[in-house]
Amino acid sequence: MFGYVTINKPELKIREFQRYQGYYCGICRSLRLRYGFPGQMALNYDMVFLAALLTGLYEGKEYRAMRRCVLHPAGKHLSIQNPYIDYAADMTMILAYHNLMDDWQDDRHVASLAAAGILKRKCKILETGYPRQWKAVSSCIKRLHGYEGENNTDLDGASGCMGQLLGEILVYEKDAWEESLKTVGFYLGKFVYLMDAYEDLLQDEKRGRYNPLLFQKDRPDFEEWFFQTLNMMMAGCARAFERLPVIKDVAILRNILYAGVWTKYDCIVKKREERTGELE
Repeated sequence: MFGYVTINKPELKIREFQRYQGYYCGICRSLRLRYGFPGQMALNYDMVFLAALLTGLYEGKEYRAMRRCVLHPAGKHLSIQNPYIDYAADMTMILAYHNLMDDWQDDRHVASLAAAGILKRKCKILETGYPRQWKAVSSCIKRLHGYEGENNTDLDGASGCMGQLLGEILVYEKDAWEESLKTVGFYLGKFVYLMDAYEDLLQDEKRGRYNPLLFQKDRPDFEEWFFQTLNMMMAGCARAFERLPVIKDVAILRNILYAGVWTKYDCIVKKREERTGELE
């Protein structure tokens, strides 16, 4: 379920995009230093939002450097390091491990099981270092499997599992901002789940796999209903975000929440329309 929490690049200023890339490079470097190459393989842009959000909320010191890497050997790129980027790297590993185990349980992909075994050895310390987050991820995925096993039609309940999961991930520490961060994560997590279900809808129907949107797809107003549902999720997310005293990198964060998350939706809609046209 990665790839939905990203930027709308054309709407960012050059320095803002460089800063965004700096977070990404920082997480990549943190993963390499803490977990080696297997850690870098888990890298994704979704956790950049987490790193930028916590950095903007708590501010504090950060270390910036221009670095080369294997993926970008030609020129140096900004790399940002701070405790919140390290936290984002740790959460990346937790999510990657559980995502691989989920793939194994769903489709019995041997490669996913093997990769999960490698990550499990790398992140044993995370289960004890972040018991709240680890428990939230494992329990929410277990509940999702329950929905799948029962072929449950409760879309709100199924998406709520992902909402609770991401809500716990966004909470860096229990303080005055805990509830607002949980709310941001809850609505964003529901949005991510719904987007993933929407993108996989045709394939899941063809393969006979569980997808709670299958119980809604035949309603005549499905597309409009789904768009409004997504819109409500992001409205709740944005309201909670605006309650947080974030100033640093707020333009990047607003770009993600108000524009970036919709770029993938637009791409999916376009693909669905093209497929529908081919069938007609």
